[in-house]
Amino acid sequence: MSTVVERASRMATRFRGFLPVVVDVETGGFDAERDALLEIAAVIVTMDSDGFVSPEPVVSTHVQAFPGAHIDPKALEINGIDPDHPFRAALPEKQALELIFKPVRTAIKANGCQRAILVGHNAAFDLGFLNAAVRRSAHKRNPFHPFSCFDTATLGGLAYGQTVLSRAVQAAGFEWNPDEAHSAVYDAERTAALFCAIVNRWKRLEDLERQTLGRA
Repeated sequence: MSTVVERASRMATRFRGFLPVVVDVETGGFDAERDALLEIAAVIVTMDSDGFVSPEPVVSTHVQAFPGAHIDPKALEINGIDPDHPFRAALPEKQALELIFKPVRTAIKANGCQRAILVGHNAAFDLGFLNAAVRRSAHKRNPFHPFSCFDTATLGGLAYGQTVLSRAVQAAGFEWNPDEAHSAVYDAERTAALFCAIVNRWKRLEDLERQTLGRA
């Protein structure tokens, strides 16, 4: 029990009360107010008793385009989504958001955090579409901070000199499959791996510095 409490305390203090949750969206274009949200995936980040972080299993869903949404065919060429596929099992925006938000709220409580903070590659894009869907659906229990986020494009540039997701992921020592890219699930999982690698790399450097100073 003490280990669980200690782990929760570590996460609550590590990111100033925020719980990092990696989010990736696939859309019908670049305009969050006008273009459809078509897929969303989220990966909650957890922390062990030593302070190292790791990704939990991804939660994801296809999303029904909201009434009147614009979908650019060029966007569909990139993400490979067929919005009219009969087996897509897409949910309306409000239900899709609740599917993502429910486990996030549970994790926030379990870790003693105040709210979630979105982690994304070029995170402003994902956060913009998330916030737009929240407004359209009048969802009242959004656990994410409305404007703060962690951007792995910036972190990847700092840690590995790479700002493109595929290159940063490979620089961090992970595989990248271009055939699976541009799906919300795959991109969220790879982004989560990248984020955790960077945070843990910093943690190891801090531990090494403490050990060096302790021997001085």
